[in-house]
Amino acid sequence: MNTAFITIRFLDLLDITLVAFLLYKIYLAIKGTVAFNIFMGVFIFYIAWIVIKGLNMELMGSIMGQVMAVGVLALIVVFQQEIRKLFLMLGTRYNLNKGLSIENLFSRDQPTISNEQVKDIVMACKMMSRSKTGALIVLTHNAELNEYIDTGERINAKVSVALLESLFFKNSPLHDGGVIIHADQIKAARCVLPVTNKRLKNNQLGLRHRAAIGMSQQTDAQVIIVSEETGRISHAYNGKLKENVNPIELTRLIEDTYQK
Repeated sequence: MNTAFITIRFLDLLDITLVAFLLYKIYLAIKGTVAFNIFMGVFIFYIAWIVIKGLNMELMGSIMGQVMAVGVLALIVVFQQEIRKLFLMLGTRYNLNKGLSIENLFSRDQPTISNEQVKDIVMACKMMSRSKTGALIVLTHNAELNEYIDTGERINAKVSVALLESLFFKNSPLHDGGVIIHADQIKAARCVLPVTNKRLKNNQLGLRHRAAIGMSQQTDAQVIIVSEETGRISHAYNGKLKENVNPIELTRLIEDTYQK
């Protein structure tokens, strides 16, 4: 008499773990966005298709099967921003050895911000906070973000308190949009940044904060915001916004990112 039993291999456990990890990262990428509702709709549609196939409803199953056949392409179009964020997270957050990264193999120089430049950035934010001058400053990490730099006006100047204040002065022609800082230079001003579609807990936050969150979602940069209405300083990184940051805390947040 043969006894039926299920054999579970190590590869089966690894397969389940990898799928669970991937689904978890997809959830993190779309949590709090309109895309989450779309994802749930697709999931319900897929479950309904499985049930209909199991009931041998051939006509309905055939129609839904045709929809599923082109569904992958449709999902890529609908979730293009979330897919970009997912691969960005895999590429920058989970490097097992950054010393052996592809970027290091082809380049000796890594983007760094000196302590003096950090002090200038923080001091500029402190001064603009006092005068309630709105500001949006992007600090690149691994990627130079040329696609966003090209949307603004090239500056290519050394970071300084006076220059940052003058760029965001309300009568300056370059005060709208974001300033992008890469390594030791202000690369460009009046740059167009992507706006998040994430639901924000604070309904009082405006377009400047939404652009900061969107930029931090789609890139590995950190973004500093100075509110024009309240003068409060905020910091966005990895899709998360920290509000009402004081200069000491802002310094720590910048240094922590560049010391990773």
